[in-house]
Amino acid sequence: MPMSEFASNFVDTNGIRTHYLEAGSGPTLVLMHGGGAGADAYGNWRECIPIFAKKYRVIVPDMVGFGRSDKPSPDGYTYDQPGRNRQLVTLLDALNIDKAFLVGNSMGGATCIGATLQRPERVERLVLMGSAGLPIPERPSPQLLHNLNYDFTVDGMRRVIAGLTSPKYSPPEELVQYRFNLTHEPGAKAALAAVNAETRKGTLNYPEDELRKIKQPVLIVNGKEDGVSTLARAYRFLELFENSWGYIVPHCGHWAMIERTADFCAAVDRFLSQPVN
Repeated sequence: MPMSEFASNFVDTNGIRTHYLEAGSGPTLVLMHGGGAGADAYGNWRECIPIFAKKYRVIVPDMVGFGRSDKPSPDGYTYDQPGRNRQLVTLLDALNIDKAFLVGNSMGGATCIGATLQRPERVERLVLMGSAGLPIPERPSPQLLHNLNYDFTVDGMRRVIAGLTSPKYSPPEELVQYRFNLTHEPGAKAALAAVNAETRKGTLNYPEDELRKIKQPVLIVNGKEDGVSTLARAYRFLELFENSWGYIVPHCGHWAMIERTADFCAAVDRFLSQPVN
């Protein structure tokens, strides 16, 4: 669906002008995109938004440094995980959202974890799909290196997407171009370099004792062929979260919301709808 089909708004989140898309009505469902080159709310979630909007009020922000949100100079702003956590918590405050379901992919998953740890009373349930947050694997995989070493060319973007998806997935050329164009927006190159530098430091990770504090129901979704956030990480999340379920998607890489949209949305809705004792 074109972006014009969704309400497009801006809100101040502690000095960051944050762009977000909104659609539907009902319980609030927040979708957080990942940190790959060219990521944003629309490109990552555009197929899921109309599905979820049939039942939920869907809020889909661009994280700082991505999409249409502010891209402050790294000379005066640190693109670390605590900053993204603050952005999400402040977004909930600014939009007067008392309770929400949080769904996050990759870096967006780490952001949902951080917001849950900071404000547990605001989060009803949590869905982590190919989520960051644990140092498994111990060093960047070849698939992740395509993103960390992105060279700002169209072919480079194709390599980024190939590293994030199953070999069976063939990205539409429109998606390749859309993400490529976003990386050439003013401030985007410096912001991405700063994000990737923090990623290399391992600052997206949380101590396991902190993760054990999360008591909300958690759904762990992972592509069976995800080379960025591996099955080993998904299984460790399941061990650490007391009230957790797992859903493993075959023939799928890091982007279940794009590669297996209907399957992913159905699994998430089933989890959010079922009673949990």
